[in-house]
Amino acid sequence: MTNDNLTISKAAKQLSISIATLRRWDKSGKLPAKKSVGGHRYYSQTDLELFKKDIFALATEWVLGPAIEPENTFYCPTSSEFKGRLSKLQSALEKLQDLKEYYPLIVAIAGEIGNNSFDHNLGNWPDISGVFFSYDTNKRQIALADRGQGILRTLKRVKPDVRNDEDALHVAFTEVISGRSPEARGNGLKFVLEVALNKAIEINFYSGGAKVSINNDNNEVKKMEIYKTELYYSGCLALIKF
Repeated sequence: MTNDNLTISKAAKQLSISIATLRRWDKSGKLPAKKSVGGHRYYSQTDLELFKKDIFALATEWVLGPAIEPENTFYCPTSSEFKGRLSKLQSALEKLQDLKEYYPLIVAIAGEIGNNSFDHNLGNWPDISGVFFSYDTNKRQIALADRGQGILRTLKRVKPDVRNDEDALHVAFTEVISGRSPEARGNGLKFVLEVALNKAIEINFYSGGAKVSINNDNNEVKKMEIYKTELYYSGCLALIKF
């Protein structure tokens, strides 16, 4: 154990829960413990701090708030840094046995969303460049955000007849509008939609005054729905749940 690691009793105290609850969370996978050579559970301070944070709330606050860089833990100012952190996500998901059949697809859709932010805003960032990118394998979620131009302004360059944010999101997730040939794995957000519809993955994606939701609430057939939002997201914001 290092100075960054805590015993199960200290971890339980920090989270204000019982040791028995922590043991249940370990067995269920909600908050897995590390094991010492002697079989004792321990937790890293870093993992506990992340568990206590709501990464999607932090991403939302950054998109809607003043133009300041997010804290370094979540900030990828360049595409190369984003790809490096994406590799760390893959390494983390590889350890989850129940995801072994499709964890590469989770990484791929996160990569698609993040790469879109860099590709579509290259040289045209309104204020803060780069993306917010964080993941929490305990809570099974990934948050991505940018303060870019958003889907509507991006699409209007090549499809000027798009009327509003809701139409823009529908086009982005359902139509192939690029002049290049579709890649083998799919084409942009169309690929994200296809994966989410066919795997145990849920997506909430916001841009401008609209939101795309891909889930199967109320045990109905999974589908994509688009809603008008009360808040305005100048760039893009995404929550991936798996």
